[in-house]
Amino acid sequence: MSRNRRENATLRPTGLSRRHFLRGLGACIAVPTLASLTTSRALAAEAAAAATGQLATTATGAPLRTAFVYFPNGAIPASFWPTGEGKQFELNATLKPLEKTKSLIQVLKGLDHQNAIGGKDGAGDHARANGTFLTGVRLTKSAANLHAGVSIDQVIAREIGHLTRFPSLELSCDFARKSGACDAGYSCAYQYNISWSSATTPMSPEANPRLAFERLFGTGSHGQRIANLQRRQQEQRSILDFVLEDARAMNDRVGTQDRHKLDEYLTGIREIETRIERAEHLGRVEDPSMETPAGIPNSYEEYVQLMYDMLLLAFQTDSTRVATLMLAHDGSNRPFGEIGVAEGHHDLSHHQNKPETVAKVAKIDLFYARQFARFLEKLQAAKDVDGNSILHNSQIVYGSGNADGNRHTHTDLPIVLAGAAGAALTPGRFVNARSKPATNLFVGMAHRLGMRDLQHFGDSTGVLTDI
Repeated sequence: MSRNRRENATLRPTGLSRRHFLRGLGACIAVPTLASLTTSRALAAEAAAAATGQLATTATGAPLRTAFVYFPNGAIPASFWPTGEGKQFELNATLKPLEKTKSLIQVLKGLDHQNAIGGKDGAGDHARANGTFLTGVRLTKSAANLHAGVSIDQVIAREIGHLTRFPSLELSCDFARKSGACDAGYSCAYQYNISWSSATTPMSPEANPRLAFERLFGTGSHGQRIANLQRRQQEQRSILDFVLEDARAMNDRVGTQDRHKLDEYLTGIREIETRIERAEHLGRVEDPSMETPAGIPNSYEEYVQLMYDMLLLAFQTDSTRVATLMLAHDGSNRPFGEIGVAEGHHDLSHHQNKPETVAKVAKIDLFYARQFARFLEKLQAAKDVDGNSILHNSQIVYGSGNADGNRHTHTDLPIVLAGAAGAALTPGRFVNARSKPATNLFVGMAHRLGMRDLQHFGDSTGVLTDI
């Protein structure tokens, strides 16, 4: 359910108001914008996509997990790309932390996002980097008229999301923005979101590790969470019943246009009901022994690690099988005092090939790679139901929508594919795709989940082979 919001409303001549509609419940359920109701902005009801696709498991019957991790502002190419080729390769300075899991990664060179290149759209490479990364489409350059595309994680979630309590999980170490103008006139929604449920609807990620944990496992301490989660589900069900009753009663009191919007809203409510029923049907929820995170740590390193841990827990407990984690939006100007870099990341990324500045950017690239390496090592240590590691039974993309941050390029994107997808992949290699759409990689990932009917996605030209 989307983040709770409260909005005041004044009475219309019809006697209808947002406050009256919820009878003082606040915005426990987000209500659509109706001409019959006065509201300051549109709020869409969050709906989970239930699908009936093939069972997404490995050959041994273990769940196949899929994740997409985004790091900002590209990488220093000379430090990122390995030497050698195929299985005979050596990790370079930036990816050296991945040495312990080298046999379960593939470094993929030569993948492009042509639709992120400016062309007639001009500036705005950071917005395009984020908005195109998982959609593969050309964005509409506007602050108000959003149009991107459904992201690959949501395409997958529509097929396999019914198998878990959460169809997908969206996480971030950066607070999302959905409105206003950001990079060169592009909507902030493009730059602060990588997951999209439709061409006009970003999936807002959770940036607070405490809220992410409580959403997954309930509130309270270990031993109390299951009962608290069940109580919350019962309360949600009661609220949904209450709102549905009021919404149906309103049907004859609103105009034709509003009735259509109300129908869409009711569809969203029913889908939330379906999500609750699915959670109840899937049985007992895991109750991790770890303490609930206090919130967002002061240390950025600890923050990133906590969000990776949330993703790890979600996979370990089979709460979801598809997830995204945006470490920071492209164009992020965060300083990295923890590693001795006081200047902002984005400012430094325009290094103009000055050796001292390039070295500082490389330190930031290394910082992000270390956190990813820690996550992979934990996945490797976590045993799955078939005796293999969860990393073995995963396919995880780590990459950026910018390649060379100095020049704002979108070809030869820095991408690592981790995991063996349950032996469907051949990891432990450095592969040069030689200028193919990054979306070809995504189509192949969907195929490994049983989605063979997906023949085209974004600007794909086929399936990325030899991985």
